[in-house]
Amino acid sequence: MCAISIPATNESTDPRVLALIERLKAAYPDAACALRHEDPFQLLVATILSAQCTDERVNKVTPALFARYPDAQAMKDAPVEDLEELIRTTGFYHNKTKSLLGASRRLAETHAGRVPSTMEELLTLPGVARKTANVVLGTGYGIAVGVVVDTHVYRLSRRLGLTKSATPSDIEQDLMRIVPREEWILFAHLLIHHGRRICIARKPRCALCPVRDLCPSAPYFLSGKLPPWERRREEPKKKVVARKKKTVKKRVVKKKVATKKGKKK
Repeated sequence: MCAISIPATNESTDPRVLALIERLKAAYPDAACALRHEDPFQLLVATILSAQCTDERVNKVTPALFARYPDAQAMKDAPVEDLEELIRTTGFYHNKTKSLLGASRRLAETHAGRVPSTMEELLTLPGVARKTANVVLGTGYGIAVGVVVDTHVYRLSRRLGLTKSATPSDIEQDLMRIVPREEWILFAHLLIHHGRRICIARKPRCALCPVRDLCPSAPYFLSGKLPPWERRREEPKKKVVARKKKTVKKRVVKKKVATKKGKKK
């Protein structure tokens, strides 16, 4: 279980953070959860399926899934093969099936089929970690217990200089300190929308960005360079790639040598 301390008050008055939030609100008035759902159970299922998968793909899968298994009571007895086939295209479907069945059984047996509305209870469900619990609490129940940190929020909060932390739990702690609590739920949606439309991973569209003057990374990207904090993250990846290339090259050379020796014999 991941323990996160919650600030007692919302005293964030950092002008840059407040300006950032207001600009993003103006840019993305439609910012909301992209996962289609009709109740907290469907949201929970969709969020579990969204791991390592796009929301768009999940939204293509869930209509048929929910038509057959609309609630925890129905899903808990679903045949493994049937559930796997329905969610196959979301990836990692073996593990996701285990999580869906485990969570549904726990809900049916312990919570009368209802998705709980506390972080502590949600974290006891199979397949549910803090990010998923924050999504369900924030979007499903309107309860701000924390900030959802997905891949977009992780990337953008570092690019925007809101955190220097490297783990989702530490980043969430940092965001909870500087973002007013009444904005926690919407703030994640704003960053996710901005990350999908403008601040994309490889080539952010800084020239079109409504908050570029508030972003310490923008001057670097606009000049064709990576910010130092992203360069440090890229270096280990490059070393791994270089080692793999070197290994492949050695294997090719050995294979050629072996082939030549075989021909001489």
